[in-house]
Amino acid sequence: MTPKAIGLSASLHEYLLAHGAGVDPVAQELIDTTVELGGVAEMQIAADQGAFMTMLTRLLGVQFAVEVGTFTGFSAMSIARGLPEGAKLLCCDVSEEWTSIARAYWERAGVAHKINLVIAPAAETLAALPAEPTIDLAFIDADKPSYLRYYEEIVQRLSPNGIILVDNVLWDGQVADPHAIASGDQNLQAILEFNDAVVADPRTTQVMLPVADGLTLITHAP
Repeated sequence: MTPKAIGLSASLHEYLLAHGAGVDPVAQELIDTTVELGGVAEMQIAADQGAFMTMLTRLLGVQFAVEVGTFTGFSAMSIARGLPEGAKLLCCDVSEEWTSIARAYWERAGVAHKINLVIAPAAETLAALPAEPTIDLAFIDADKPSYLRYYEEIVQRLSPNGIILVDNVLWDGQVADPHAIASGDQNLQAILEFNDAVVADPRTTQVMLPVADGLTLITHAP
């Protein structure tokens, strides 16, 4: 399994997985099935990130979670495994093809009953949610130019102790590479804009972690 964390060697990555990620056979098969899709498999989160998200969801006692960008379902499986019975995860995606893989593995993992998948533009799905602050945990990992829009829809619905997780905030290290920034890459520019906007937002406080490709945790400002 190729390391996704920046600067992490293959041997150290294997050690990390062996001592923390706890990838079970169903999750491993989903990871392997996704890898077989080719280059798009890069959209799948890392196994260690999945383990972190499961633990965080469990520790927070999340009752309602939202995911923007589901792909083949590993991140959703990770969140759902941390949810108590009766809690729900709303998944937003536009691909029937990729999420059909997700549905099959959610069933096998025994978490399908916790997940509501909506195939539609995520911004529309989020905007249709009640205005009340009921989202306990949100995970954003979709089209980068829309990150700020997703963030705005979620932050106003975030419960008092809720948290937003945002993926790919280091963009393979390019956020600190002047040559990459000068290239004008649309996704990189969107990530830079998002990172700057979150830091400047007085409504929230955040910490950026070097987990996989960079993971920002955002909560209400104290």
